[in-house]
Amino acid sequence: MSQIKTPRTIQVGDTIGDLAFGPVTRTMLCLYAGASLDHNPIHIDSDFAKEAGQDDVFAHGMLGMAQFGRLVSNWASIEALQSLSTRFTAIVPVGSKLRFTGKVAARAEAAGKTIVILDLEAFLEGGLKAFSGRAEVVVEA
Repeated sequence: MSQIKTPRTIQVGDTIGDLAFGPVTRTMLCLYAGASLDHNPIHIDSDFAKEAGQDDVFAHGMLGMAQFGRLVSNWASIEALQSLSTRFTAIVPVGSKLRFTGKVAARAEAAGKTIVILDLEAFLEGGLKAFSGRAEVVVEA
């Protein structure tokens, strides 16, 4: 886990650490469905997924977005996180392991605060990008 630098030393290109996640299990998907109230059968019913043309169930996109939230809040804090957006770029099958990473894309000073824009990515074990994202973090100067 990476620790946040002081606002004055945060630079464009700095990495914020990484987060390993997985393997994704059927139990994990069922528990996430219950916690998120997202019971879309494509994520929890193998027969339904196969009828829809998939090999099997796959992870909820928002489960991956939650990992971006974990990554950013490990680096800064949940209170510092102002916005988080995610693009789902690949299906995450059962059994997948992912690595979530982030780096500083921009920084600015305003009203005594450092505003940091982070570019976020997540990759499946084979290197396929599964998620991309962006976060805005505000750090007191």
